[in-house]
Amino acid sequence: MQTSTEPDHERRTRGWTGWRNRLLSSPAFQRWAAAFPLTRPVARYHARDLFDLTAGFVYSQIAYALVRSELLEALRTSTLSAAEAAQRASLPLDGAVRLLRAAGALGLTQEGPGGWTLGVRGAALAGSPGVVEMIAHHRLLYQDLADPFALLRGERESQLAGLWAYGADHEAAAAYSGLMAASQPMVAAQALAAYRFGRHDALLDVGGGEGAFVEAIAASAPRLRLGLFDLPAVVAGAETRLSKLAGRTRFHSGDFRRDQLPGGYDLISLVRVLHDHDDEPAAALLRGIYEALPAGGTLLMVEPMANMRGAERVGHAYFGMYLLAMGSGRPRSPAEIGAMTRQAGFRSSKLLRNPLPLAASVIVARK
Repeated sequence: MQTSTEPDHERRTRGWTGWRNRLLSSPAFQRWAAAFPLTRPVARYHARDLFDLTAGFVYSQIAYALVRSELLEALRTSTLSAAEAAQRASLPLDGAVRLLRAAGALGLTQEGPGGWTLGVRGAALAGSPGVVEMIAHHRLLYQDLADPFALLRGERESQLAGLWAYGADHEAAAAYSGLMAASQPMVAAQALAAYRFGRHDALLDVGGGEGAFVEAIAASAPRLRLGLFDLPAVVAGAETRLSKLAGRTRFHSGDFRRDQLPGGYDLISLVRVLHDHDDEPAAALLRGIYEALPAGGTLLMVEPMANMRGAERVGHAYFGMYLLAMGSGRPRSPAEIGAMTRQAGFRSSKLLRNPLPLAASVIVARK
């Protein structure tokens, strides 16, 4: 008699999972669960969740139309009649009413006695410039995802992949720079909530772009010396943005894929950088940071991560496909990042608590 070499606990788990899936996919069980009083709320929740999964693209396009038409901004400060909204959005009256009602069903708008204004979700969106920029930016991502199989097979170059060319002079690259700048305060807030920067003497932000993260940290740690490392064309923009901090900031031009990182900093940060790179260049970057830090130095990594409780969809579902379209990188779990830092030589790593893992999570590694 042939015996299985599969561990008993794995056989039991697979057996339970198979039984569960057979039960949940049974039309008879679904009808019973929808009718039975104790299971009815759960059945309705999962039915709504499945419908949202099916209709998600439609919902996203409604939000995109509200942003692109500038009605989101107009309704933030004014109550508009349907006719006024149609004129603002350059839409026929019927089209404007359909958009406002669709947005209303999503909580983005609401109709009152005086006309249309923002709903609760719309007001929150209007107060989140980074999210607004992301919605506008998704036009390119949706084009790339129109044929997900072609993207997964690597059969064609994506629209997003073109944004990797630093300094590219076209509208899409400018929009991407705007997205990064607009969303950086939300990410920096997670780092500031999780970590005390004032305990250090000097911070170097690697891949720091035009300096939005350095600017945010500077205000919270007035005695901290600052540094920024990025490509020459990018550093030029950072010098302009951070001109008021010129007395306490050093600017370093280079390419961390080829050039040695400068020393003299006891804290180095990677903000939304590691997940942009495949494993080999990411590992090389971590080794370069380890060599640049003094004994006892700290590496701070801030980015959306995979397998984070309460933000599971952000990791593999959203950034898994987004970074595929970008042509480089992948979302990593805290455990994966911790293993990579240890391989680079760091003696320890720790996931810190922060208020909104949906925006970013924070890990520190010590040399």
